[in-house]
Amino acid sequence: MTTIHTLHIVNKRPDHPAFGACLSSITDQDGLLLTESGVLALADREAVLKGTIYALAPDLQARAITVDGLDVQTIDFDTMVALTTEATRVICW
Repeated sequence: MTTIHTLHIVNKRPDHPAFGACLSSITDQDGLLLTESGVLALADREAVLKGTIYALAPDLQARAITVDGLDVQTIDFDTMVALTTEATRVICW
């Protein structure tokens, strides 16, 4: 895994104000982890997501969302824990 400055974990729908605030805070050195309703952003093929993008596999499956053709790393819970321990800081939105 690459070093992540800030891991942004988003569980809000893309139309939630916190989702927009998160996107405006992300830099290229950051990671964006989409969980729960946050994975819905991947269904919108026009959404502009920044940083290294991760999506929690069980949440994708629960919402029948595929990441084919997207630059998204699908991860499990163990990898999610590893990301949180390796990031310099973690922000949950």
